[in-house]
Amino acid sequence: MADDRVAARERLAAARRVTVLSGAGVSTDSGIPDFRGPSGTWTLNPADQRLATLSAYRDDPGVRRESWRRRLAHPAWTARPNAAHHALVALERDGRLQALLTQNIDELHQRAGNDPARVIELHGTVYGTECLGCGCRGRMADALDRVRAGEVDPPCPRCGGILKSATISFGQALDPDVLTRAREAAETADLLLAVGSSLTVHPAAGLVGLAARAGADVVIANAEPTPYDELALAVRGRLAEVLPELVGSD
Repeated sequence: MADDRVAARERLAAARRVTVLSGAGVSTDSGIPDFRGPSGTWTLNPADQRLATLSAYRDDPGVRRESWRRRLAHPAWTARPNAAHHALVALERDGRLQALLTQNIDELHQRAGNDPARVIELHGTVYGTECLGCGCRGRMADALDRVRAGEVDPPCPRCGGILKSATISFGQALDPDVLTRAREAAETADLLLAVGSSLTVHPAAGLVGLAARAGADVVIANAEPTPYDELALAVRGRLAEVLPELVGSD
């Protein structure tokens, strides 16, 4: 493991076009739990996956009411970027980060200081809302104000349709333009750094294999093994400790 960490740091230091793929493990030290880790939300409460499943959300008013109740206390509202986020800002300031592809919905990369133009939100953002009927988008803050005022399942203000967070649920396709940008960033990198992701959710996880087939080096930093470790230099540990070391910002 120590040898892999040294080798990973050396490859990162030599890379000129780094594309990062980030997952929930980057934000755990900011107080936002992951989903599939040993203490993950879905590991401890498998039934909670229904709240992130499009068909259940669309068809079951009880799922929607519970989702809105939980959004009121979402940890993203009080979370602050941690050392892992700041390490990726340092990588960008060094002029070597070409894109930051994130599965996270908490906007902590942008709040840490990464250029929003470089951040590609594969799974959307919890700070926005979207109507499943007319596609109208709005601010999550406005919808939560309505919940606090007594609307347990606030409908779309334009058409009265079902309103949800502007995030990608199970059973919901990624935005094709977002996916195209992500694929281009993976294929043109000389190194892909996957951090804090279980690499089990597709199509995001497939970006690792795409980069490898295009000739990029791959470094994976995660607390647990991933299905793509055999393609990469794999480093284990807490991202808030490991990532600053790997990018040389510690």
